Amino acid sequence: MPRAAVRRRYNLKPYPGALDIMMLSSYHRDVRTTLTLDEDVWAKLRGEMRKSGRPFKEEVNHFLRLGLSTLRGKAPRAPFVVRARPLGTRPGVDYDNVAELLEQIEGATHP
Repeated sequence: MPRAAVRRRYNLKPYPGALDIMMLSSYHRDVRTTLTLDEDVWAKLRGEMRKSGRPFKEEVNHFLRLGLSTLRGKAPRAPFVVRARPLGTRPGVDYDNVAELLEQIEGATHP
């Protein structure tokens, strides 16, 4: 698709990545605002629009909500660390013979 057609279709401004979208407010009706996107963000957003079939405004609002909700999410936790300790071995138990070990632990009737 030619660049001029893309600009008309997605309401692009003369400089790359600038878009006009409608912003509804209880105080103002039909107020326009300019949303300037980097090329990589615009490419990802355009791909998501193709996949979902939703218009630009809905996709922007959807991903802004996702991003803003993760900012208010939980604080990062410290990584879980397993602290190993030596358990030793039981005297008289042969750990090399699994069948004998199972018989000692579970009894002679284990399957």
